[in-house]
Amino acid sequence: MIKGKLNRVAFLYANNIFAGTIEEFRDQYQEFYRFTYDPAYSEKYPPIGHAFPTNQMIFEYNHLPPFFQNLSSEGWIRTFQTKKANLSKEDSFGLLLENGSELIGALSVKKERV
Repeated sequence: MIKGKLNRVAFLYANNIFAGTIEEFRDQYQEFYRFTYDPAYSEKYPPIGHAFPTNQMIFEYNHLPPFFQNLSSEGWIRTFQTKKANLSKEDSFGLLLENGSELIGALSVKKERV
């Protein structure tokens, strides 16, 4: 079960179709994450990845899952993006929020639901 206060929310799209939300919760010690499929998406469309089957609606973690961490940039691009957004290099979720609408591939991450 997630503990802490809701800190940030991202909206995940697969092929421009709203797939679900990624929420970051924070307590005084660490962050927790929850991915929740949108019910309309899980009824009609394939999973966003093999670790996220659509027969399960909610996934909770005490860290940002590698699936989402790997969507953020690496190397000199990560350095550039973190400086531009005034973020820590370790803040993969923040990088997704700031740059997720420009990901290569089927997935995109946005700050607002459109």
